[in-house]
Amino acid sequence: MTSLELAQSPWRRRFAAVDRVWLAFGLLFLILAAASPDQAWESGVFVVDAVIATGAYLLLAVLIAAYAKASGADALIARVFRGNMAGMTILAALFGALSPFCSCGVIPLIAALLAMGVPLPPVMAFWLASPIMDPSMFVLTAGTLGTEFAVAKTLAAIAMGLFGGFGALAMMRFGLITGVLREGVGDGGCAGSKMRAPKPILWPFWREQARRSTFVGETRSVLLFLGKWLALAFLLESLMLAYVPAEWIASALGSDGIWVTLLAVVTGVPAYLNGYAALPLVGGLIEGGMNPGAGMAFLVAGGVTSIPAAIAVFALARPRVCAAYIGFALVGSVAAGLTYGALV
Repeated sequence: MTSLELAQSPWRRRFAAVDRVWLAFGLLFLILAAASPDQAWESGVFVVDAVIATGAYLLLAVLIAAYAKASGADALIARVFRGNMAGMTILAALFGALSPFCSCGVIPLIAALLAMGVPLPPVMAFWLASPIMDPSMFVLTAGTLGTEFAVAKTLAAIAMGLFGGFGALAMMRFGLITGVLREGVGDGGCAGSKMRAPKPILWPFWREQARRSTFVGETRSVLLFLGKWLALAFLLESLMLAYVPAEWIASALGSDGIWVTLLAVVTGVPAYLNGYAALPLVGGLIEGGMNPGAGMAFLVAGGVTSIPAAIAVFALARPRVCAAYIGFALVGSVAAGLTYGALV
């Protein structure tokens, strides 16, 4: 069979039509089921539980984005961010540190903002600050590690947002970042199509068939896009939870020094114990003598660069934007850890 015949064969066309993310998820799960049926069951339950836990935030953000697009309100939102870039970046960092979005739940909102034509700097500020702290996280952190630590983590979230936002602004001015979203995801950036050619706003969009179709289509496509990536991310996270013992992290981070802070950041990047689950671990390590700065670095790095968040960023943004996000997160986490460790 020639290469042309192979390319035109029904089998080849069927294989090309299969989504590669779902294919990777299925193959990984089949291999896991063959190697360890018990772990496959636990990982499946983990994925379902994680999807349910983030489902409310995910669905709400997707519906808001779809409503904004169908009604034409996305142009209005985009115009709000036409003001002073520095002021918008500062406000975005402050709002991000107080918003109730986790690192996964914020992804559809970020995609919507970029597609609306909102500039990258304030979006990056919100993107980095939001996963680190939220109202419920503040309360739990204060109860586990103390109010001082919770306040410091909130300030670290704001500082991280400011660092990333103004860093993205500098990169754009030097021409290091041009396009933001990957092909087919949206038309984001400083001059999105919604700002160039805004449509009339119709708040009750359901009165027009075309807008109803836009709402349904946008909701379906974004849910499918984010759902497949998050499912794969949660599966990988479950494997890290199963095969990277927490005792290893405790022994690796249970000392003092700048290298421990750096190691805390590197360990926190996969962050299978980020967020709520990491609080008791970090509290125990600090009580055992670990520099609180290392604990701060671990929590901040884990919140921003957890596996689901990193994979979602990779699926959403162009490589340079993704690299900038990870770079800002790593550098900011080290700075937060070293600063807090020096102050206490």
